Amino acid sequence: MNLIVVGAQWGDEGKGKVIDVLSEDADILIRYQGGHNAGHTVIADGEEFVFHLIPSGLLHPGKVGLIGNGVVIDPAALLEEMGRLEARGIDVKRAVKISDQAHVIFPYHKRLDLLEESTRAGRIGTTGRGIGPCYVDKAARSGIRIGDLCGDGFPELLRRNVAEKNRLLRALYSEPPMSYEELLAQYRGYAKRLAPHVVHGPRFLREAMAQKKRLLFEGAQGALLDIDHGTYPYVTSSSATAGGACTGAGIPPTAIDRVIGVVKAYTTRVGEGPFPTEFSSELMERIRTKGKEFGATTGRPRRCGWFDAVVARHAVDVNGCDAVAVTKLDVLDDMETIQICVGYRDGSRTLDDVPADAALLERCRPVYESLPGWRSETGEASGFDELPAAAQRYLKRLEALLGVPICLISTGSKREQAFKVGCW
Repeated sequence: MNLIVVGAQWGDEGKGKVIDVLSEDADILIRYQGGHNAGHTVIADGEEFVFHLIPSGLLHPGKVGLIGNGVVIDPAALLEEMGRLEARGIDVKRAVKISDQAHVIFPYHKRLDLLEESTRAGRIGTTGRGIGPCYVDKAARSGIRIGDLCGDGFPELLRRNVAEKNRLLRALYSEPPMSYEELLAQYRGYAKRLAPHVVHGPRFLREAMAQKKRLLFEGAQGALLDIDHGTYPYVTSSSATAGGACTGAGIPPTAIDRVIGVVKAYTTRVGEGPFPTEFSSELMERIRTKGKEFGATTGRPRRCGWFDAVVARHAVDVNGCDAVAVTKLDVLDDMETIQICVGYRDGSRTLDDVPADAALLERCRPVYESLPGWRSETGEASGFDELPAAAQRYLKRLEALLGVPICLISTGSKREQAFKVGCW
């Protein structure tokens, strides 16, 4: 069975843990979009590991991970992550593969990212890691791919790109130019170290499927940050929905058997943009502290709010989710009353879907349903029937609102604090 796991909110839903749990039943793990702005945290054997570019299930022995063509790669970040995996005893040379069609991030992408964010009229809240500008080059057909980096034509491609970026730096920002010679030497060094890992992604996966290997596709960010289906313009620069797995890995839609969306039991988002269910400052601090809601990549505090069923239902629809996994249920353990957003109100008008107009979403007010909290610990539960009755009712209500069953529930950060449920 080939599965896609996607975020069904604004990212940070706990996909890393869900991927880690599901990886036991997979052979090949594929990351299909985004860059090292992602941070997927896995806690195994009492140790925490944060994945940024490499698929999150590689802590399981014998797995192979492919970084797909839809990912943009900072070689320095990737090599650092590979080094940390080697220190954990993972045979990185065997386990990590890189698509030759994936695009490469250069220092000029990072400089432009920071300059554009600091000078634009409305901030997006990027991580400043060069992700967006690299995707711009990809769309403009001027990008440099991993296959280029490791090929004979790299020096001339880099020369053209550096000349163009230096013109931008001087003309738009009055910034000093970047050194072509330094970049060439630096990235030739990266190419030598990465070359043994490079494969043609679509062929690699086609051969794996011919051998009946089980594939698990991992998205970064979340559906509401998707370039097409998110809260534009406060989105990422890639296709974070399930459709991105096909284009970002090079497999046909007919190869996918199931799509699983991941949601938190509440909602968070990082950076700028509308957030209808955002908590008041007091409750924000309480949930942020208990849920450790700080970015795994940047350390930025996440904005927190009640579960938004409008957002999650939109994600279920655009991804074609067959089921959802619910994480961080335990963070709500001490809440007396829990709210669920079931719609939006703009003046006298009620909306039951996420509007494309970001300004409209910004002024919308949530329509809430109130449910009683369970006021007891859930972290030791090993099955649905062991959860408090009020927690079971809460989850059943989420299923009804989203129109799909819950297949996995996480009640803590440890690998063992998660269990599969009925529909699995």
